[in-house]
Amino acid sequence: MDELGRLRKKVDKIDDKILNSLSERVEICKAIGGIKKTKGLQIRDTSRENEVYKRVKAKAAESNLDLEQVEAIFREIVNMCSAVQE
Repeated sequence: MDELGRLRKKVDKIDDKILNSLSERVEICKAIGGIKKTKGLQIRDTSRENEVYKRVKAKAAESNLDLEQVEAIFREIVNMCSAVQE
């Protein structure tokens, strides 16, 4: 296998890890949604969402990643996870 193919295989493995982590996050968020429903809480919690964005941007900065792009990705993740709580 050439260098390009080898690197693409590594990217595929990382993608699989990302998808597995997203699946785990969704399952946890479903459980959170159930708790929110029994307690009569709103699904969206902008305070918590802002904490998530702040935390991931700080971690992104440590890894020299683009903060705006990371926040955009996590906004989509949070939207996806909020949708499964409803």
